Amino acid sequence: MVVRLVIWSLADSKTTIAELRRYLRDESVEEFEQVRGLRFKAWISDEWTERWGAVYLFESADAAEQELPGRARELIGKDPEVAELFDVEATVEGRFAIEELSRRGLAFEN
Repeated sequence: MVVRLVIWSLADSKTTIAELRRYLRDESVEEFEQVRGLRFKAWISDEWTERWGAVYLFESADAAEQELPGRARELIGKDPEVAELFDVEATVEGRFAIEELSRRGLAFEN
């Protein structure tokens, strides 16, 4: 398994976190539900530091290196400052009642 981490600084970008949240709700989440080999994706943000990014968990290095859907680079207007792959050493699932993880987070709270 492989983790892919991407982070942008939005301070000098063409968009805002609020606009990117709308993009998630309206377009991106649905596209990523169909990505081959993707086990999990979390979009992340920090409004205070104007950062936006994503953490992906893929089944394999091949899956992690495939062309991915989405228009984040286009909307932000540049490549991410951080774009790295990591091997997964171990995983664990917490002790929570079984509930769906899809379509949760700030983009879906409104």
